[in-house]
Amino acid sequence: MPAAHETGLVERITELGERAAAGTGIEIAEIQLRGSGKARLLRVYIDKTGGVTHGDCELISQRLGKLLDDGDVMPGDSYTLEVSSPGVERKLSKPRDFERVVGQKVRLALRQPLDGQTRLEGKLVHFGNGVLELEVASGERMRVPLDQVQKANLKFEW
Repeated sequence: MPAAHETGLVERITELGERAAAGTGIEIAEIQLRGSGKARLLRVYIDKTGGVTHGDCELISQRLGKLLDDGDVMPGDSYTLEVSSPGVERKLSKPRDFERVVGQKVRLALRQPLDGQTRLEGKLVHFGNGVLELEVASGERMRVPLDQVQKANLKFEW
């Protein structure tokens, strides 16, 4: 399937996912589409304040599965739908992801060195106007423009 068609399909699935989650307090965090034919896998990661339960996954799976099937959205004979939480070290990419984790520890990989470093880890103390403010282990605060972040994850602490 051409990449443009794949992108359009993911956008359509995202719209349906948001419709399935409407009124539940659940947010569609990420959608991944893998494989083709009978090996087609649709992964939907959901999130909500207070954490995701098994019941939340089941609810979105049922609602989204019905919308996908009723609209004959998925090409081919069959697909597997998986709905789960993004996990404790979830990927952060959208501004709302960073807004949600202010006060928590994050790990960043930068596009270009900042103060000689391309990897940073610390507590996200503020996010606004496209800039992350990170308190690193030394206690120093570093300001990182979001557009300089290549990859970001929540850092789980035991």
